[in-house]
Amino acid sequence: MVGHRRDDDRRDPRDWVPKTELGRRVKTGAITSMSQALRTGLPLREPEIVDILVPNVEDDVIDVNMVQRMTDSGRRVRFRVTAVVGNRDGLVGIGQARGKEVGPTIRRAIDVAKLNLIEIRRGCGSWECGCRRPHTVPLEVKGKTGGAEIILKPSPQGVGLATGDVPKQVLRLAGIQDCWSFARGQTKTTINFAKATYDALKNTSVVRVTPQTSERLSIKEGPVVG
Repeated sequence: MVGHRRDDDRRDPRDWVPKTELGRRVKTGAITSMSQALRTGLPLREPEIVDILVPNVEDDVIDVNMVQRMTDSGRRVRFRVTAVVGNRDGLVGIGQARGKEVGPTIRRAIDVAKLNLIEIRRGCGSWECGCRRPHTVPLEVKGKTGGAEIILKPSPQGVGLATGDVPKQVLRLAGIQDCWSFARGQTKTTINFAKATYDALKNTSVVRVTPQTSERLSIKEGPVVG
């Protein structure tokens, strides 16, 4: 299931009163980009920080699951929502929330995804390409959550996202335009499959590369537009 947050659901950052050190620095203008915020090492605990620093952030609802439970007072119904956010330019996050109503739970899941926002590396990692644009993963990376595992491999420009629908949502919002993928395990578990993809993207920034390799593969970390 895919959904987009409506404009009238968005908060007005001007009404925000920050409660954390990172939030105060953003509010006063001491920090002006998401890259700066993430590199401070301060915890990201307020979604308004993302609203201000990444005004073009988009969101998708990956999964909405109704959970029923019998209690002494009768049947109890709650919803579990998984959402992904990103700016299509090197920033992506995934989050999950539970609640009694679908609408508020979706909003909470999106906020949690914003708090899990990370920078990823992109590049031109395919030997078949050589366009020197950051359009794919820079090298092969693996991600695993629960019984779901995914391998992302660089592909030449024009291939598109050769992957399943769930990873495609995460990759697209992360700014990956071309990619080959290979999945193993319990890929029908939507949530774990999405989280495994997020884990693989996180690993693009964990792998150590030399300056020479970074130059050869045109590796860029985080946003590169603007």
